[in-house]
Amino acid sequence: MSTTSVSGFRDGHAGARELVLSAMTKSEPIRAWIVDDTGFPKKGFHSVRVARQYCGQFGKQDNCQVAVSLSVANERASLPVAYRLYLPVDWASAPQRRAKAGVPDDAQFKTKPQIALDRIRETLAAGVRQGVVLADAGYGNGMRFRCGLKERNLD
Repeated sequence: MSTTSVSGFRDGHAGARELVLSAMTKSEPIRAWIVDDTGFPKKGFHSVRVARQYCGQFGKQDNCQVAVSLSVANERASLPVAYRLYLPVDWASAPQRRAKAGVPDDAQFKTKPQIALDRIRETLAAGVRQGVVLADAGYGNGMRFRCGLKERNLD
């Protein structure tokens, strides 16, 4: 199994991400951090972390995996710097299903806003320049998410 860097990218891709981030910020400073989730449509329920949940590609609930991502952006470009697949409650509470699919024992259920705050904390620790945090209402309506940003001195 491949390992992941602090921000969630496979280690082999971390160097490439750093090169692109460096080139991106040479001409323009980071202006925004963008929190989003992306659905990956799937058939059936056997792929790791698949559940019936909202999938933006369909505009409704259907079988999919969902990843929470954090991207940085300036006037010219955006770059995803951190992501994590969401572990639905159905998966988190099914030890046999987890074992069969190879879900690590330490993977626990977290809400999407909790995952986003984890990615933000790791990205801050990595020294990436801060920007205004942009997120849709699924994140912004949550008081814990907004307080988590405030605790980190993020707008």
